[in-house]
Amino acid sequence: MSVKTMTLAAVMALCSSLASAVEIQSWITQQGARVLLVEAHDNPILDVRVDFDAGSRRDPPGKEGLAAMVAGLLDSGTTRLDEDAIQQQLANSAAQLNGFAELETAGLRMRSLSRPDLQERVTGLATQLLTQPTFAVAVLNRERQRAIESLLQRQEDAGASADITLQQRMYGDHPYARPAYITVNSLQAIQREDLLQFWQQHYRAAGAVVSIVGDIKRQDAELLVNTMLRNLPQSTQPLPDIAQATPQPVARVHLTRPGSQAHIALGMPVLRRDDPDYYPLLLGNYILGGGGFDSRLMQELRVRRGLTYGVRSHFTPLQQAGPFVISLATRNAEAGLALQTTREVLGRFIKEGPTETELNQAKANIIGGFPLRYDSNSKLLPYLAVIGQYHLPLSYLEDYPRAVAQVSIAQIRDAWQRRIDPQQMQIVTAGATP
Repeated sequence: MSVKTMTLAAVMALCSSLASAVEIQSWITQQGARVLLVEAHDNPILDVRVDFDAGSRRDPPGKEGLAAMVAGLLDSGTTRLDEDAIQQQLANSAAQLNGFAELETAGLRMRSLSRPDLQERVTGLATQLLTQPTFAVAVLNRERQRAIESLLQRQEDAGASADITLQQRMYGDHPYARPAYITVNSLQAIQREDLLQFWQQHYRAAGAVVSIVGDIKRQDAELLVNTMLRNLPQSTQPLPDIAQATPQPVARVHLTRPGSQAHIALGMPVLRRDDPDYYPLLLGNYILGGGGFDSRLMQELRVRRGLTYGVRSHFTPLQQAGPFVISLATRNAEAGLALQTTREVLGRFIKEGPTETELNQAKANIIGGFPLRYDSNSKLLPYLAVIGQYHLPLSYLEDYPRAVAQVSIAQIRDAWQRRIDPQQMQIVTAGATP
């Protein structure tokens, strides 16, 4: 039986049984880190993720790209092992270790077999990467050149250019726009001393979030976390608060790019992680443009008018108001019509809200598909990280489908009318000269 043919009650019952099977243990370490653990003993695998308040929003102005460079070079050498030795140890252990950088957090991901000797070896290596990075100048120069080459390619791409410019238009000089201001100059300005200083300031145990999923007991998990974090930089100086984003002047920007396709992006800051309108906005977005071929935007722009192969809308919830974005690509000659149609569909949805049929179908798909989002260790891990980072309840996986099921048409219409103003959306197009 497919999700679409199941009753909402049956879908809810299925999700509730799966979510309740995920028992999340949590505690605070002596160093001030929050740990979230899910024991999963069916497979001999252990996944660990360590998040710090070290995302790209912490990039200093003029050195945008620094946070990503620090995270990317964690595995490039320690005081005891060079880059080749690290990769050899990982290959011998059948393990994975890699740094990551997102907008609000950055850190290290680890995957290992749970066999005690291998787990101990990989944990020791992960500890070295976190606590003893050297950021060798030769490796920095190599990776900086790669980053510059990638940046130049993105700047030539119409879709990427539109996305970058939209981020700048939505957030101005706010830290949430930092990734959109990475330039050749900002990358060239980053020196080894900047990497070391950023690591010392931001890779601290206090406030870190450690997510663990896999074949490990609580007692062993406590030992693992203490081992990985005990030699991190010790700093009692609090990181500066991120200022509230201020509304930016609304503008329509066109970027001239070669090619037969025009890329269109509309957006505005809207959604926080703790937003009281979270679920009405989320469910409404699925119906508007997040639900694939079932969405109104796809039906109108692709199915009925043939203006695009794909159009989507999405929210990115953050600590502060994260973006609501609609994006699509179309033929240059039809860019004006595609933009006009997009705005008309959005306007009608805000005014009228969804139909009962649309709402029921969206609920069934969202709720029925929710357990598939965390049906493996590696997929569950980022959910634990989000729960820890944003101080969500440990019952979040159970609460989510229940909250979706309770949303009404009136709540969606009310939230969208209060929170989404098409006249306040930044508009960026990229393609041939209009």
